[in-house]
Amino acid sequence: MLSPWIGFNCRYQPTCSAYALEALETHGALRGGALAFWRILRCNPWGGCGYDPVPPKPDPKR
Repeated sequence: MLSPWIGFNCRYQPTCSAYALEALETHGALRGGALAFWRILRCNPWGGCGYDPVPPKPDPKR
């Protein structure tokens, strides 16, 4: 989503935009939005980098 305007500079894989879309699809608006927001906060020169997938949806049986 943002890559065409700001370039492909994300420190993580998948990109922050792709992460946000997957988080919203997997966890819904509230939890997915919170995960996306936290990811964007971590995407800075002092944050981490590398592979950071969206966590799986919690098992409802637990």
